[in-house]
Amino acid sequence: MKLDSEQKGLQKSLIIIAGPCVIESEEHTIKMAKALKEMAKTYELDLIFKSSFDKANRSSISSYRGPGIEKGLGILQKVKDETNLKMISDVHETYQVKIAANVLDVLQVPALLCRQTDLLLECGRSGKPINVKKGQFLSPGDMKHVVEKIMSTGNENIMLTERGTTFGYNNLVVDFRSLIIMRNFAPVIFDCTHSVQLPGAMRTCSSGEKEYVFPLLRAALAVGVDGIFMEVHDDPQKALCDGPNMLNLDEAREIFEYIKKFEDWSRAYGQNY
Repeated sequence: MKLDSEQKGLQKSLIIIAGPCVIESEEHTIKMAKALKEMAKTYELDLIFKSSFDKANRSSISSYRGPGIEKGLGILQKVKDETNLKMISDVHETYQVKIAANVLDVLQVPALLCRQTDLLLECGRSGKPINVKKGQFLSPGDMKHVVEKIMSTGNENIMLTERGTTFGYNNLVVDFRSLIIMRNFAPVIFDCTHSVQLPGAMRTCSSGEKEYVFPLLRAALAVGVDGIFMEVHDDPQKALCDGPNMLNLDEAREIFEYIKKFEDWSRAYGQNY
């Protein structure tokens, strides 16, 4: 999977997908994009900026969803113009795909919608690279059918993201065999922040165990992945969505540095990851 002819293939260089869970404001989104771009430049890593214009699957009706597709894409376009970063965001309905594809470089299908055939087909027809998050309810082998649906449109630019599997109520667990299994179908991204989420654990919203982000990240790199997904906020405690499992900027910088060292080590010793 390549985003353009000049970008290194995923098997050659890890891609980082990072940004705040949801667009909170234009000012905040631009601030975060510039901070993450500087990190990526410092550590010579490929970055795709992530933030959602709408979080349509929030726990509570009162939860903040985002500014909506029109305003949200306008903000992401401005971020793109100011930073020259590639953009990724969630699409939830078929009608959103063509609109979002005018701005986004990568379309993302949320985990809870990963089996929605019409949505997958519409994303495929866009011709854009697509990142599909594995549903918490699916086995890694089931994602082969997701890939086949998209490929039926002629689009082979597909990534699959591991973000944990339901392990009883309000809990997720990562089976690292899934990284190996899904890599038989498509490049695999490991979501190191949603994988530590505790869905619905705070009744009206999700909680998280951020202390496990770094250990799971190290494990994923050791097993082998094509990219890392992380949600980052300058003040997670005040974030409007997914604060308990988001990284602050210092924590993100530590991970960027670690990934850079890992890449350097892998190349020095001729290892594949």
